[in-house]
Amino acid sequence: MTSTVTHPALEAIRGRLVVSCQAYPGEPMRDPDTMCRMAQAVAAGGAAGIRAQGLEDLRRIRAALDLPLIGLWKDGDGDVFITPTLGHALAVAATGADIVALDGTRRPRPDGRTLARTIKAVHKRTGRLVMADVSTREEGLAAAEAGADVIGTTLAGYTPYSRRAGGTSSEVSQAPPGPDLDLVAELAGELPVPLIAEGRYHTPEQAAEAVRLGAHAVVVGTAITHPATITRWFATAVTRRG
Repeated sequence: MTSTVTHPALEAIRGRLVVSCQAYPGEPMRDPDTMCRMAQAVAAGGAAGIRAQGLEDLRRIRAALDLPLIGLWKDGDGDVFITPTLGHALAVAATGADIVALDGTRRPRPDGRTLARTIKAVHKRTGRLVMADVSTREEGLAAAEAGADVIGTTLAGYTPYSRRAGGTSSEVSQAPPGPDLDLVAELAGELPVPLIAEGRYHTPEQAAEAVRLGAHAVVVGTAITHPATITRWFATAVTRRG
């Protein structure tokens, strides 16, 4: 299904690359200024948009760049931790992010609100677009029905019930090795809103394939902005050959 896109932020990233600039807690790069500089670096390299998490990171990136900004706030240790409540979503919107990304799975939200009620409140109070991060075809279709402006395959493989599941959302090292391109193809053909491909895109070829399959845009994070993981890939390969 072909979606009609009119919002400038979505038009700006159509068929292009969005780069996720995030670092995990406790890492040397887990610093708002560092993430802002990372965002500036990928912008210089041709990124059409930025995805970032944390209120201070978002404020600094918004002040430094005029690119479309997808914002989220990872908080809590439950299953739903990507912008888990309406309060989190409103705070993300207040940073100036163009799109508020939140957990769009079928799992209960910590504040007891439904996804539809949360999206409606964000629209009414802030006027911001909402991106629903989902893990299955059914969740993607349900999130669109709930009012999400854009759907992301961000959580594919990170829920116990999603295809090729590799563990919980926090167990990044146990996730499947590559993106769920089948899910991209399925949702791109059925959704009435844009689909953003995200999740374990490690090569330019994988990213290009997602767009070819109908993704509106593709988000790449680890393979560009997480040096610890990139170094581990090379170190492991070299050691195995030694």
